[in-house]
Amino acid sequence: MGSSPENRKKVVIVGGVAGGASAAARLRRLDEHAHIVMVEKGSYISFANCGLPYYIGETIANRSKLIVQTPELMEKRFRIDIRTESEVTSVDSEKKVVHVRDGENNSYEESYDILILSPGAKPIVPPLPGVTSDRILTLRNMKDTDNIKSYVDQEQTDSAIIVGGGYIGLEMAENLKQRGLKVTLIEAQSHVLSTFDPDMAAILDKKLIEENIELMTNERVASFTEQQDGVTATLSSGKTVKASLVILAVGVQPDTAFLADSSIALTDKGYIKVNEKLESSVEHVYAVGDAVSITFPQGESMAIALAGPANKQGRIVADVISGMPTTFKRFSKSSIVKLFDMTAASTGENEKSLQQAQIPYNKIFVHPPSHATYYPGASAMVIKLLFADDGKVLGAQAIGKDGVDKRIDTIATTIHFGGSVHDLAELDLTYAPPYSSAKDPVNLAGFVAQNALNGLSHYVEPTQLDDKDPSSSAIKLDVRTEAEFQRGHVDGALNIPVDALRERLDELDTSKPIHVYCQVGLRGHVASRILAQHGFNVKNVTGGYKSYTQGK
Repeated sequence: MGSSPENRKKVVIVGGVAGGASAAARLRRLDEHAHIVMVEKGSYISFANCGLPYYIGETIANRSKLIVQTPELMEKRFRIDIRTESEVTSVDSEKKVVHVRDGENNSYEESYDILILSPGAKPIVPPLPGVTSDRILTLRNMKDTDNIKSYVDQEQTDSAIIVGGGYIGLEMAENLKQRGLKVTLIEAQSHVLSTFDPDMAAILDKKLIEENIELMTNERVASFTEQQDGVTATLSSGKTVKASLVILAVGVQPDTAFLADSSIALTDKGYIKVNEKLESSVEHVYAVGDAVSITFPQGESMAIALAGPANKQGRIVADVISGMPTTFKRFSKSSIVKLFDMTAASTGENEKSLQQAQIPYNKIFVHPPSHATYYPGASAMVIKLLFADDGKVLGAQAIGKDGVDKRIDTIATTIHFGGSVHDLAELDLTYAPPYSSAKDPVNLAGFVAQNALNGLSHYVEPTQLDDKDPSSSAIKLDVRTEAEFQRGHVDGALNIPVDALRERLDELDTSKPIHVYCQVGLRGHVASRILAQHGFNVKNVTGGYKSYTQGK
């Protein structure tokens, strides 16, 4: 597996952090004699980039906690030749050399037997007028973090504009708000977090507003103007917003410009093309992390900028180089974000991606408690589950205050192994009142999906309760209690509590379809079973009134 001192191979790694540092450490553990050189553009080879917003927000008080590994410690433990403040400017794969410019602006060539590319991704900076202002910042590395924090720490810094409502945008919004700044979040789409469907992201939009963050959706920045005490952003709508500083968080792009003249194949967006072994188009050249697009044996190509996959790829590429039969399996696209006291997580596909791929799907909503309601501290969550006609789980999204992470992780595991909603229903999950219910939320989502597939329940989307088309003529039947009905209901709905339904069937027109709803869907299911067995054409509103109102 390893090499002998006489014929040891030389491995050059371009870039550290998640992918490159993981590859270097794993490779040394597998091969004591390999000559490993790591060339890193910055000063730090391994830092917790996902923790940067929380240091700015002072949840993480000690800056040193962000440094995962120093060059000195890594050199001592793993005998790796580490060169920081050194940038690879080009690759000549025919000569098998990289061209390097060091911190003193000296250039030299470094030969290799094997090359691992881990250049990562860099923030997108749109070419807008005024965008070069020193008060307009991005967040990628420790230098960016120190720069942002130095502004935030200044007494005169009282406000911030965040452009982009993705994961970094939301985390920065929370942390700057917690530092006492007035925060405005500008998002070009109709809602934050594009990995979430609009009906779920609406919950996060509401949360931002509740936390007194000014949320401006469907807005784009047209230009910036710097003043002595801040920056004014002019939007395409003509509105203007002023703040002490601006954080650009509109997305990332692969940092692969140095490969433009190489023979290494790139996608049209600049990602390095690799296969499931992380091999590039050039022999002996591999790539990992945020800058790669992986094509799997079935032909599907995927690129995703997340720390988890990058770390796994670093480990796997070291295995492959060492002759181990390891491959990188497909992404599940699992991700999670904290937003004040709320957690939002997703895995697999969303509706938009399924529609783009023209994949048929079904969806259901459930609103289970995080654990047994009789045990103190239970809180509600919402899970949206997407699945195929054969029951295969395609994707899920969940939002709540507690227990969201383990539910999405469980569903992600099911997706990884090609599981179905029947598997969700049958999973034997841990249960004690402080942690779950006898019917875990994952089981519950499986039960509801099973009911849809076997015809026990026919579901209708919450949005269809607003259908004003007279030709549909569906009766909107609210089966909650009269008190619940009085606190809020769908316009034009008829209220017959589920426990009185059998005695009041004659109030319903058998010639009209019925859309029945309760608070979260459970009583609606009971009512739909009663009505169906009495000859009514009935559909239950998935997720009930709660799903209906969460998007409003």
